[in-house]
Amino acid sequence: MNGSQFPQRIVCLTEETTEVLYLLGEDWRIVGVSGFTARPPAARLKPKVSAFTTAKFDRILELAPDLVIGFSNLQATIARELITRGLNVLVFNQRSVDEILEMILAVARLTRAEDRGQSLVEQLRQGLRSIAESAE
Repeated sequence: MNGSQFPQRIVCLTEETTEVLYLLGEDWRIVGVSGFTARPPAARLKPKVSAFTTAKFDRILELAPDLVIGFSNLQATIARELITRGLNVLVFNQRSVDEILEMILAVARLTRAEDRGQSLVEQLRQGLRSIAESAE
């Protein structure tokens, strides 16, 4: 990863990881995003490099990411092509609330933002508990 143990230039192929990196205060690492990215509004200013199942491979390579983050088997073809072109790719497959929270913690570890990740996850868990309690 460009001489660093932690990624400095990240391309996010889905909105979830973009939003998580912003919430962690690690948005400075993002060099490219999905064209579907809507939140936070500042993320829309980043270069658009993909739709959900398609990607601009040459554009991604121009951005020289040291990590590309994707989601699920739906992006397997994109991941395979990026790996073939020599990029590091991490694909999450979060399908439940617990898996979403684990993804947040994993992204926090990747960016040395473990404390902020733990705080974010606890805040989200508290919100979920509040919703559950109000539904009773």
